[in-house]
Amino acid sequence: MKVKVINRIEEDFTKERKQDLKKVHRNFDPNIHQFEKAHEYTRALNAAKLERIFAKPFIAALPHEDGVTALCRNPKTINSIVSGCADGAVRIWDIAQKRTLRRLVGHTGAVRGLSFAPDGESVVSCSTDCTVKLWKVPYAPLEAGHVEAQQQAVLEFQGSNAFRSIDHHWSRNMFATASTAVDVWDHERSEPVHTFTWGADTVISVRFNPAEADIFATTGSDRSIALYDLRISTPVRKLVMQTRCNALAWNPMEAFNFTVANEDCNLYSYDMRKFTSATCVHQDFVSAVLDVDYSPTGREFVAGSYDRSVRIFKYNGGHSRDVYTAKRMQRVFCVRFSGDASYVMSGSDDMNVRVWKAEASEQLGQLLPREKKKKAYNQALLERYKHMDEVKRITRHRHLPAAIFKAARQRRVIVDSESKKLQKRIAHSKPGSIKIKPERRKKIVAEVE
Repeated sequence: MKVKVINRIEEDFTKERKQDLKKVHRNFDPNIHQFEKAHEYTRALNAAKLERIFAKPFIAALPHEDGVTALCRNPKTINSIVSGCADGAVRIWDIAQKRTLRRLVGHTGAVRGLSFAPDGESVVSCSTDCTVKLWKVPYAPLEAGHVEAQQQAVLEFQGSNAFRSIDHHWSRNMFATASTAVDVWDHERSEPVHTFTWGADTVISVRFNPAEADIFATTGSDRSIALYDLRISTPVRKLVMQTRCNALAWNPMEAFNFTVANEDCNLYSYDMRKFTSATCVHQDFVSAVLDVDYSPTGREFVAGSYDRSVRIFKYNGGHSRDVYTAKRMQRVFCVRFSGDASYVMSGSDDMNVRVWKAEASEQLGQLLPREKKKKAYNQALLERYKHMDEVKRITRHRHLPAAIFKAARQRRVIVDSESKKLQKRIAHSKPGSIKIKPERRKKIVAEVE
C-alpha cells in the first residue's frame, strides 16, 4: 500500500506576525521574467545605498583619567578587556555594562603593554617604571550597577630598564618583555629565564606565535624584525627595513604569517619562511601606523594610526575596507578585535577607549529569520554586482576629516610625481640600466640569518 505524505518546511508557511502575508510561490522560469537582471541590479544599488545610510559604527566610549596606551582582550570571555593609561592605572572593563570592575593600582609610570594568561584569570602589565606586575582578574557580577574597586598586584618583577611591550606565552606560565633586550620570565622566578639580544638598542614590541608557541617575533629601533625560538639560545632570522616597525601581530589562522605596522604609513604582511618579499602591502593611512591586531577569524585585521583614524583591512587586501574616525579622537595608540570578531576597541590620547562595530551597518540584537535572509540576499547582490561602477562608487566612498583628506591627496600627488620621474628616467636611459624594485621588496634593506 502506497502512502502519500505532504512534506512542508514550517518556516515557509508560518506567519511570524499577524501583519505578514502568506508565502507566494513563484515560477522562476527565466523566459517569464525577462527583466530579472535589471531588477537585481536595482536591488543591489538600493542595498549599497542602505548599507551606507545605516553605517553607524560607534557604540560607546569608556572614559579614563589619562591617555590610553595599552589594551588587551580576555581570551576566555567576550565582554572583558583591560586597558592601561599613561598615568600608570590599569582598568578591567565589563564592556556589556560599560563599567569598570577593578582599578589596578601599582605602576608609577605609563603602562606600555598588557597581556592575558591563557587561562584568562590573570593579566601581566609592563610600565616605564621598570616593573612588571601580575594581577588577578575577577569575573563580572550578574547584577548591574557600579562595582569599581581598587586592587593590588599579586606578583611584581623588577627590571633594569623601562619596558616597551609584553606578551604572555600561549600555553606556559611564561611571558616575554621588550626593553633594551628581550627577557623571558617565569611566574615562579624573580629574574629572567632567558635574555635575547641582536643589535637593537631598544626592542619596541614582542609577540608569541599562537600556533608554534615557542617562537616569537620582535620589532626593534634599528628598523629590524627578528624571529627567536625559546628552544635554542640564538636568534633565528632578522629582516632590516628602511623605516621602523611599531607593532606586530600574528595571523591566528595562518601560523607562518604576520603583519607589522610601519612608520611609513603602511602595513606589511610577511611569511616567516620567506623574508625576501612581503606577501602584501596595506596602504591608506597618511601617518605612522602605531598598532595592529588580527581578528580571531584571521580574515581581517584592524590598525590604528597617528593620523587619528582606525582602519579595517582584509588580510590580503591592499586597501582598507572601512575607516572609523570621531570628532574628538586623537592619536590612536592601541587597537584590539573582540573575541567574537564583532567589535573593535581603540584606545587613544584623548583619554577614551572607543567601542566600534566591526561591520559598520550591522544591525545589533536578535534578528528574525526573515531579517537574516534579507541580509544574506543583500550581501549576495553586492558580491555579484560589486564590479559595477555605481555600486563600487557607493560602497567605497567614505567621509573623512579635512586633515586626513588633504594629507591623502597630497600623498597621492607625491607618489604620482615619483612614478612619472621614474618613467622619464627609464625612457632616457640605456635599456636595462635601471632596475625597478617591486613594491613588496622596495622597503627591504637586508636579511640576516
